[in-house]
Amino acid sequence: MSVVIRVEHLSKAYQLGQIGTGTLSRDLERWWITKVRGKEDPFLKIGEVNDRTLKSDNDVVLALNDISFEVNAGEVLGIIGRNGAGKSTLLKILSRTTSPTRGEVKIKGRIASLLEVGTGFHPDLTGRENIFLNGAIMGMAKQEITKKFDEIVAFAGVERYIDTPVKRYSSGMYVRLAFAVAAHLEPEILVVDEVLAVGDAEFQKKCFGKMDEVSKTEGRTVLLVSHQMGTIAQICTKALQLKNGTVSSYGHPSTVINNYLSGLQNEGSNKYFAEASKNQVYFQEVLTVDSEGQPKEEFSFKEKIFLKAKIKLNQKLSEFRVSVTLQNLYGNYVSTSVYDLTRVSSSTFEVLVGFPEGIIAPNSYYFRVAVFTSSIVYEVIENICQIQIIDTGSNLAQYEGQNYGSVILNTDWKISSN
Repeated sequence: MSVVIRVEHLSKAYQLGQIGTGTLSRDLERWWITKVRGKEDPFLKIGEVNDRTLKSDNDVVLALNDISFEVNAGEVLGIIGRNGAGKSTLLKILSRTTSPTRGEVKIKGRIASLLEVGTGFHPDLTGRENIFLNGAIMGMAKQEITKKFDEIVAFAGVERYIDTPVKRYSSGMYVRLAFAVAAHLEPEILVVDEVLAVGDAEFQKKCFGKMDEVSKTEGRTVLLVSHQMGTIAQICTKALQLKNGTVSSYGHPSTVINNYLSGLQNEGSNKYFAEASKNQVYFQEVLTVDSEGQPKEEFSFKEKIFLKAKIKLNQKLSEFRVSVTLQNLYGNYVSTSVYDLTRVSSSTFEVLVGFPEGIIAPNSYYFRVAVFTSSIVYEVIENICQIQIIDTGSNLAQYEGQNYGSVILNTDWKISSN
């Protein structure tokens, strides 16, 4: 497979606050060196890590810091990371809407970018006129755009408003038309940021299906930034995790997603603990334990898993419900158990929920807990108490490293010959 994107030692620095050097003579010197001679800015301070949680006295931050990777033709690369990790900055550099401070980016082929609502559209032009404008910018002939026009409009679902200025479009309509244009005007590389989150669920599914189609059947390359881990795992062939402007993990999507989610979990304790709350009912403590009641985070496939929760009542309630949900790495629900509680006499009590052994597939999981009534939700806590189930006896143990879903069932097989 041919390499269509090669990023080598890429860095991007942004200056915070006042951009000037402080004196007119230095501003003129900067202009002469950078604009006339085409050399690096001598007054730009480089070297700090881009950690948005830390305060710094430096007025320059490295949004990207010495990153390198390659993308082959036909690959779908998912880019993940926390807010401020450098994802959007990377896409802007690849889309040539901003330039790098250091390093080199080599791109082979035309790029269509969808970075934010309204990118590349003129608000006073109609949807029809913007389609032809975008195609012309990409170097396409009018005949080529006309051939694709009906397909673009049908995909976007904006036939009724195609001759209306796009400044009157809703954000969802904007995204629909922008994605349809970017995907159908046959770029070799399609770059999509989190802007698809503006669209409805049905259109998002349609877009992800189109990305999958153009990569597999047409050999085009797709770069996608998303916080939906399930989407990254489903349609991406590779994934790249950015952390504080550097490459933290790069490779198979399931491996990169696991590293990312494990990192989020490791930032806090595996046991959930809350200080005193004014809520009518709340979780004081949640943790996973073994059959002896001892705290535990790793379980074998043939070992029962227990979740213990301490619940505090600030006032008497005649009845309420407690739910415990097992979530996989991508936030999907594996199983939910609900218990109705009535006439609880104590202000503090514990619940112990046991999950059966030999069913939940070896992998990493989280828990979601909630306390509620039919009309009131008192508290919901997501993605706590990560556990790891180790394969020590399933019938798939010989295929170590493969992902076989969330449950392993004892199925009946019958083979007959003709």
